[in-house]
Amino acid sequence: MGQLVRPQQITVLGATGSIGLSTLDVLARHPQRYEVFALTGFSRLTELEALCLRHRPQFAVAADEATARELQLRLRLAGLKTEVLAGEAGLCAVAAHPDVDAVMAAIVGAAGLQPTLAAVRAGKRVLLANKEALVMSGALFMQAVREHNAVLLPIDSEHNAIFQSLPRDFGRGLSAVGVRRILLTASGGPFREMPVSALADVTPEQACKHPNWSMGRKISVDSASMMNKGLELIEACWLFDARPEQVEVVIHPQSVIHSLVDYVDGSVLAQLGNPDMRTPIAHALAWPERIDAGVSALDLFKIARLDFQAPDEQRFPCLRLARQAAEAGGSAPAMLNAANEMAVAAFLERRIRFTEIATIIEFVLNAEAVVSVEALQAVLRADSRARELAQGWLQQHGC
Repeated sequence: MGQLVRPQQITVLGATGSIGLSTLDVLARHPQRYEVFALTGFSRLTELEALCLRHRPQFAVAADEATARELQLRLRLAGLKTEVLAGEAGLCAVAAHPDVDAVMAAIVGAAGLQPTLAAVRAGKRVLLANKEALVMSGALFMQAVREHNAVLLPIDSEHNAIFQSLPRDFGRGLSAVGVRRILLTASGGPFREMPVSALADVTPEQACKHPNWSMGRKISVDSASMMNKGLELIEACWLFDARPEQVEVVIHPQSVIHSLVDYVDGSVLAQLGNPDMRTPIAHALAWPERIDAGVSALDLFKIARLDFQAPDEQRFPCLRLARQAAEAGGSAPAMLNAANEMAVAAFLERRIRFTEIATIIEFVLNAEAVVSVEALQAVLRADSRARELAQGWLQQHGC
């Protein structure tokens, strides 16, 4: 008889979000291959409880001790042995646990930095959906990946497409493998064709209504402002060792081509597929193999056409600001990300206009000189300082 191979143990950070739920859908399709080891979900206790009842993980992580105790009680009454941990310490523990094989890092925003780094430092296979972790601490993050022999696989559909379109030895540098530039595609979001003069009056509901993708509210607003693409530009520079000028953003409304790689011989390689996050998730889970993701085959005859256009920076000033932060380096990307998180939260709370998101970010970036970030504490200081500056702007303007 052949030796039984135990299923891979998977921690899902941010299990109640759209990426987390898509990950659990893919895992459930392959029960012989994967088991859910831990689930986390800070703000959605009822949803996290339901996921625990369905997937029966060894661990769950809640926001704080009180919430953890409540969830623990509910799960015990339901007959589950799941152990509930709390806070950032709990997140880091389930990310770095010795029994874990792979970690889906899908916590939105700066909150995902520490647990994602914990997974990297434990040498895990890290499926990176939390782009902010790499945006904030790119050099430190990639150094940790190398030092601890972690396997870093991108989950953003664009970066996953680039990864699939590059040769396996791209780590030698883009020029060494004949790459001229990376073409990062963007849908353009819900306001791609709206008159610029009307953007000041758009509502959170309009901003969260993405034409192609089902995403959380914060990411949907980032897509509407194209800050999401700006963060992805910075992420691409770190993931693929590219300079900002080697990454070009292209608006592609159909979201069928997820990104392209342009080679010096004139070849352009692209990865195509239906806009469904289960494709990059399944790719990263099984890499270098392929598994069924539950995604329908692409029907080119139904699509019929593929359109492309250059982004308008008057319409999307956040994209310009992100590129400037990428070029400045140091503390600038961390401050960009923190200012954006503060501004988007204020917009979703109806305290500011949509167009003031970029105004706040630019104010923060111009408020202080860029400094080098050679340790994690410097990154966290830049993040904290940017939030203070953004909060000061909001208070000054009565928001």
